Amino acid sequence: MSISTQAPSYIRAISPYQPGKPITELAREMGLPVERIVKLASNENPLGMSPRARAAVAQAIGGIERYPDQFELIAALAERLGLGYDQIVLGNGSNDVLDLTARAFLAPGRSAVFSRHAFAVYPLATQTVGAECIEVPARQFGHDLDAMAAAIRPDTRVVWIANPNNPTGTFLPYPELRAFLGRVPGDVVVVLDEAYNEYLPPTQRVDAVAWLKEFPNLVVTRTFSKIYGLAGLRVGFAAASPEVADLLNRVRQPFNVNNLALAAAHAALDDHLFLAESYELNRVGLEQIVAGLKRLGLEHIPSHGNFVTFRAGDAAGINKRLLQQGIIVRPIAGYGMPEHLRVTIGLERENARFLEALEKVL
Repeated sequence: MSISTQAPSYIRAISPYQPGKPITELAREMGLPVERIVKLASNENPLGMSPRARAAVAQAIGGIERYPDQFELIAALAERLGLGYDQIVLGNGSNDVLDLTARAFLAPGRSAVFSRHAFAVYPLATQTVGAECIEVPARQFGHDLDAMAAAIRPDTRVVWIANPNNPTGTFLPYPELRAFLGRVPGDVVVVLDEAYNEYLPPTQRVDAVAWLKEFPNLVVTRTFSKIYGLAGLRVGFAAASPEVADLLNRVRQPFNVNNLALAAAHAALDDHLFLAESYELNRVGLEQIVAGLKRLGLEHIPSHGNFVTFRAGDAAGINKRLLQQGIIVRPIAGYGMPEHLRVTIGLERENARFLEALEKVL
């Protein structure tokens, strides 16, 4: 008998998350110089780390022998969001707080609802604790809130929603989300994943965190991995009612965010110039990519994030040929979209190289 059979069946049934291919891995596989490779696969900020964050990391290295103290970052986030200190839970990336939510509220005999084509971590977090996944068919590649509300069962304890959604880039108007919250039973946690919130035009942004006063079953998650450029340091957070935050902290590892990440995130919060530059670079780059896809006659899903998902037909074959040219994009067959590829918005020259390579491939 194999030792693996001693793991619960729901663990053995999990298909591990497949991250975007690292630049160094492609360089080894194809024999390409690293500097010739363009990675547009993981929705990273092409400007890199905020200058203030970089300076904060350099200073924080001097105290690296000490265990982390989360107080300053939590206090800064609480003040920024108008919340109490007891309403913020930090995570090793927002993936961590998603996992904490599953561990706190899901178990065998319970279920979670999410949309088809939604972030892969939702079913993974659900499966990891032995709960049942209820996948609701998508509507135009996005969330069908009516169908999701109808899918909630007596044993449902979590509903996962991404807005904007990854990998499709679709967006739910906030009035529709608020109405949905009013329809969800109060004993069901609704996780609103806003990892790409800062890429929304200011006219589309709504302070969903303020809804916590009315909906104590709401959990809003955000990350420093995207527009803040701290993907490699891994820091995100959840905003929740004190009661829910207390439960998440009970299952949270005590030092789940390291000293460098804490310092970088705290500094990045106030680097408004960098955020504005990152937003504008993404806006212009999004237009560049969309115009190029249209010129090539390729359909795309209108995006509200820092990426575009487009229909490529033979997506696997096209992806392979792009890799041969040193261009890394993201295949999303695992999301039920075998004919689509997702491309991150990069620097102008990176976007141009992608479009040039794609034209050659086609």
